Amino acid sequence: MAAPLKTPLLAPASHCKPPERPVINEEQQAKYDWLLEKAKGWTEVPSTQGKGGPLTDREKQWLTRECLLRYLRAVKWKKEDAEKRILETLTWRREYGVDELTADHISPENETGKQIIIGYDKQGRPCQYLNPGRQNTEVSPRQVQHLVFMVERVIELMPPQQETLALLINFKSGKSRTNTAPGIGQGKEVLNILQTHYPERLGKALIINVPFLVWGFFKLITPFIDPLTREKLKFNEDMTQYVPKEQLWKEFMGELDFDYDHSVYWPALMKLCEERRIERTKRWEEGGKHIGELEDFLGGLAPHGVQLPAIKEIDKERASTSDTEIDPQELIQKLESVKVTDEKPAVFDAPPPTSPLPESHAAA
Repeated sequence: MAAPLKTPLLAPASHCKPPERPVINEEQQAKYDWLLEKAKGWTEVPSTQGKGGPLTDREKQWLTRECLLRYLRAVKWKKEDAEKRILETLTWRREYGVDELTADHISPENETGKQIIIGYDKQGRPCQYLNPGRQNTEVSPRQVQHLVFMVERVIELMPPQQETLALLINFKSGKSRTNTAPGIGQGKEVLNILQTHYPERLGKALIINVPFLVWGFFKLITPFIDPLTREKLKFNEDMTQYVPKEQLWKEFMGELDFDYDHSVYWPALMKLCEERRIERTKRWEEGGKHIGELEDFLGGLAPHGVQLPAIKEIDKERASTSDTEIDPQELIQKLESVKVTDEKPAVFDAPPPTSPLPESHAAA
């Protein structure tokens, strides 16, 4: 009998693919173009907590084409509202310290496996499991930081063409906690963060073993949940409708034999996320460090980003011949050879193989 898996899965099952992204119309494209030009003009991140300053490379990389579109969709294509929301999120990320949250700081919160990222649903969304019955700490700001930290890791593990996550919550009581309902104050804080600063990121929320007290909690917070978000909540349904059974954890009625061992899982997850983060940053830098870059390019699917390869070669040649004159006719010929189309980035049908992370990969 095979030993239980203790590390993250690397990719969705071969038959699980994200749906095609909706095509935006001319009016929506014009609003996106307006927002992109605004974003390119941002130089400072405002703050009332002394954390303002120039826009960093990491923040510019965060401002992808899909990021801007997510905010536009969230505000029903009201471009000025989208600009305001994005700037507010940039400020919040600075002041909350999203990029400063470390694995060591968050580690004590996850020692019992109360949050786990493992497997993918049938649309290629990474699955983030919440297990309130494994609660091991008292209410504190770090509990909310824990959720934010894990959402950031889920985003790093999203495969190309997928920009949403699947949230699986099991309210079954555990050894350390019988009342698994979060406090109203903390619940409202989490909802505000997710709805305000992670718009269009929730693909599906699958919730099981909901006790009476938790039903009461949901009734109390329902007025604060966006109507579109409420439609994504599924209670006590057969989760194999949404997640392939071979990638659905046994505790959620799947067939994935996974055993949480913090000393193995935590360093393995951090290593995997760091590798993905480094790869994306490298592609962003090689692509020209553009605001509005394509997430499929950063994820390694699209062969090029928003700057076409021929333009890059011209830029390189310019840099290497900065002290000499460039033949204008030769430059015109090269520019004419660049065919600009409205085609989408190339999509490869064959998904990456599905395989668990080797135990050797778990080394810190």
